[in-house]
Amino acid sequence: MKYFVTGITGFACPHLARLLLQEGHEVHALIRGSNGRHYDLLDFLSLEEIEKVIWHYGDLTDYDSLLNIFENNQYDGVFHLGAQSHPPTSFLYPRLTMKNNVMGTINLMMAIEKTQPECVFQFTSTSEVYGDECKDVGVLVEDMPLRPSNPYGTSKAMVDLYVQERCKNGYMKGFITRAFSHTGARRGKNFSISWDAFHLAEMFHTPHIGNRNLPVGNLKTQRIVIDVMDCMRAYYLLMQKFHFYENNLVKDVEGNKNPINGQAYNVCGAMEDVKEMGYFTDMLIDISGIKDVKKVIDKRVYRPIDIQVQVGDTTKIKQVIGWKPEVPLRETLTNLYNYWVRKLSL
Repeated sequence: MKYFVTGITGFACPHLARLLLQEGHEVHALIRGSNGRHYDLLDFLSLEEIEKVIWHYGDLTDYDSLLNIFENNQYDGVFHLGAQSHPPTSFLYPRLTMKNNVMGTINLMMAIEKTQPECVFQFTSTSEVYGDECKDVGVLVEDMPLRPSNPYGTSKAMVDLYVQERCKNGYMKGFITRAFSHTGARRGKNFSISWDAFHLAEMFHTPHIGNRNLPVGNLKTQRIVIDVMDCMRAYYLLMQKFHFYENNLVKDVEGNKNPINGQAYNVCGAMEDVKEMGYFTDMLIDISGIKDVKKVIDKRVYRPIDIQVQVGDTTKIKQVIGWKPEVPLRETLTNLYNYWVRKLSL
């Protein structure tokens, strides 16, 4: 099959692109500028993988560039991972966050609607759409009201609801994934956990300096963290299941027999794996083998408004595709730490 992906120069999409290529699919990717920026992905993808991808130059905020791509290429599906995804940055730049995440996504959806409405659209939403409700209601389920706590979560909630409406009213086909905390290679250092891995890798490369102070934020908030590849596998399997239903189910008079269409799915680890953030920091310190690390509170790492705990119910996604995380946490954090050690040695 042929898939179009956005966000490939970010964190998660290169992992998805690799999975799609390994499964034998044709991968087309959106990239801004024609200056060879896609070769920045050599810190994760091989040269062979990069050159297998078919690159299209454009911008989510430029509707004409997207329309041109979709008028000249037919796709079985679109994985939309491109976004401004850092909650603290969304407080500083709310207009830019809305422009990229809301209008950029609407531009993409309009291009799909106009040229190929049978193309399946996967929208990457987020657990941030639930806000800080988990501490009050317990496990978060997909049909509860969306009450985001930051501009990033608000931008995602807006499109989340728009995708549901478009699919319900028959303007397009697609589904929504609400990923909870996940990490791995290429995770930006401004995100928690990767921040710790980056600074520990920096210590590894500068043993002569002797500074073993690790700047940390709120280590008491609670999260369930899974591997980015487990997350991407969930997206991929949902897309394949969508195609299965489209190809094998008899439609009713309104064409509404596909049970995935317009649905949202939590992508989260098991409830028993919820940990305080300090747990992940301590495991990274242990993985690094660096002695005498001192954790020092740093206001740069504190969110203006923090979410205390996030635990998502995954009954729905398990029923549809039998998904559950498979990569052990220590393996995930080891890969993340080793990624930063390699990158800082370049």
